[in-house]
Amino acid sequence: MVTLTTNTTATTYVDSVYNKLVETNGHEVEFLQAAKEIIYSLTPVFEKRPELMEAGILERIVEPERILKFRVTWMDDAGKVQVNRGYRIQFNSAIGPYKGGLRFHPSVNESIVKFLGFEQIFKNSLTGQPIGGGKGGSDFDPKGKSNNEIMRFCQAFMTELYRHIGQDIDVPAGDIGVGGREVGYLFGQYKRIRGGYEPGVLTGKGLSFGGSLTRTEATGYGCVYFVDEMLQEIKESFQNQTVVVSGSGNVAIYAIEKAQQLGAKVVAASDSSGYIHDPEGIDLALLKDIKEVRKARIIEYVKERPEATYTEGCTGIWTIPCDIALPCATQNEIDEASARLLVENGVKAVGEGANMPSTLEAIDVYLENNVLFAPAKAANAGGVAVSALEMAQDSSRQFWTFDEVDKKLHQIMINIYNESSAAAKRYGHEGNLLFGSNIAGFEKVADAMLAQGII
Repeated sequence: MVTLTTNTTATTYVDSVYNKLVETNGHEVEFLQAAKEIIYSLTPVFEKRPELMEAGILERIVEPERILKFRVTWMDDAGKVQVNRGYRIQFNSAIGPYKGGLRFHPSVNESIVKFLGFEQIFKNSLTGQPIGGGKGGSDFDPKGKSNNEIMRFCQAFMTELYRHIGQDIDVPAGDIGVGGREVGYLFGQYKRIRGGYEPGVLTGKGLSFGGSLTRTEATGYGCVYFVDEMLQEIKESFQNQTVVVSGSGNVAIYAIEKAQQLGAKVVAASDSSGYIHDPEGIDLALLKDIKEVRKARIIEYVKERPEATYTEGCTGIWTIPCDIALPCATQNEIDEASARLLVENGVKAVGEGANMPSTLEAIDVYLENNVLFAPAKAANAGGVAVSALEMAQDSSRQFWTFDEVDKKLHQIMINIYNESSAAAKRYGHEGNLLFGSNIAGFEKVADAMLAQGII
């Protein structure tokens, strides 16, 4: 995947930037993985546009403009003081205010937040909206916590974060562990501290205080819209295809919903404990009730659908034969071995609904075997696209219908596909959407950085 050019100058340049990253960030495995995937695919750009090398664009874009790391102190229901770490990476503001979600999960560390923020630069650029790249979060785990504990944590988190954000500076949103409830608590504390109503400072808000219709569905719907465009290039569609979706959060549930609407049979879903396989097709109403209403584990599904099976652990989900795989759970959930199983079982397309769900080795397997591949920064851009539409509605004091937002989302995903496809063709890698999306996202940001001088 990374041996793509014989141009000595461009290759040496990219090698030098990556090697320096390894030297200075060697312990940040996830960040280095994301950086390697992106920057090597940009080599053809530097071949044709040496002025970008001369301006040090790559050296600058891989370094965050600002890294915030802070203590979050809060009190649990037993009256005991708890301490967590909070993060906000403000990566690049060349085309707009920093924009990216907050993740609350025990695995969160600086490497995770940096990889997410780096990907966000290119993803946000691809949407065509004026938003830069950022990300944040905490190693706080909402699971097993009471509503009051989550509220107190969110209030403590925002008490530190508020001074660094604003609708024209940095606009956080939700991610894993941060849904409508958490965004509501965060916004409430921001409003309390600031003493005013500034709805554009956070997205993913409730509909009663500046949120947008279709935001909940956006990432899952957008992933399916993008994959559908990709399938149309080979005269295929979702109609009558067998689909495996990992995860059972917002992204997965609404990817399932849209795939079913387009005529697919979705046969699997998962959570962090294991996965279900329903050969007759997932009962989405039941799955929504379990995950969105009861907040229960996915094993509950098989108690009401005896024809379905449950398996502990998540990696086995990729042993299920399918035409289309939509990894919508978390990073690096498909490794090389799982990718080879998918290929052996006849997969036609992989659409990444999660952030970086495939390892570099897995991506190589897709490309070597001519599997249609929709990379995350393109395929899961629907969520941040609708976040930007939420910002637009907040700024203009308007409220658009579900159909209006969905129509705009669909068009944005079509545009992302077309721009990614065109960029791949323009730089000699026709059909390679990994290259195309990286290049299309990069060039817009690079041109803005070039125009703004050495800053």
